[in-house]
Amino acid sequence: MVDVIRLKQVEHVRNEITVLKEVKHPFIVNMLWSGRDEARVYMLLEFVAGGELFSYLRAAGRFSGPTSCFYAAEIVCALEYLHTKHIVYRDLKPENLLLDSQGHLKITDFGFSKKLTDRTWTLCGTPEYLAPEIIQSKGHNKAVDWWALGVLIYEMLAGFPPFFDDNPFGIYEKILSGRIEWPKHMDPIAKDLIKKLLIADRTKRLGNMRQGADDVKRHRWFKLVEWPLVPQRALTPPIRPRVKAPGDPSCFDDYPETDWRSQPPLPPEQLALFQDF
Repeated sequence: MVDVIRLKQVEHVRNEITVLKEVKHPFIVNMLWSGRDEARVYMLLEFVAGGELFSYLRAAGRFSGPTSCFYAAEIVCALEYLHTKHIVYRDLKPENLLLDSQGHLKITDFGFSKKLTDRTWTLCGTPEYLAPEIIQSKGHNKAVDWWALGVLIYEMLAGFPPFFDDNPFGIYEKILSGRIEWPKHMDPIAKDLIKKLLIADRTKRLGNMRQGADDVKRHRWFKLVEWPLVPQRALTPPIRPRVKAPGDPSCFDDYPETDWRSQPPLPPEQLALFQDF
């Protein structure tokens, strides 16, 4: 809890627990239990053995059209589900997409997610994936997730995001300029979908109009997708992680362990921040 307070993550952790308690979907990581004591917050999540989609994308350089389409379709179903519950995700990127042992997606890290009734003004997310309305503090809604999907599809197909710079402010300038450089190998149908997802005017952005996610599903790039089969996990994944046994962590990078038992209890005034956890 000390680190959560120091890093100003109390609200993000609260949001994550609140959202994960409410959702259950084949492409969203399942929270089995949460709780706290006088020094720690606990979240018990299902183990997703296949590792990050980010690792597979970096190893491959870029994905083929069919591979990108498969994972984009699973993301569309997950976003559609979240949006029907008035939840905006706000942190779509390859690092937050895990593969299970079969190769299907699980979206994780819901710290930036939020239940919305109208709009929110919080500046949060990963710079390369931020929609213009977040950068401009105009207030934003679920449309930002469809923008991020456009960025993700571009990155899967190109191997790099459409807006990048060494400086976050340089990234913001490029996003607001709307100028995109297209690789010569980019499929024109995929390019058309990405353009429609990366429309600055959110009222005209694909996924955020009257038909919602159905507009995205009906795009020509997804014409071979059998949508009723997607949430059933009935389609064959293009990537099969090398998982040797249940609980095998070898698909993940190694991280140093911390001794969570050494944390002292919080003083009452700090513990009060977690009273509703």
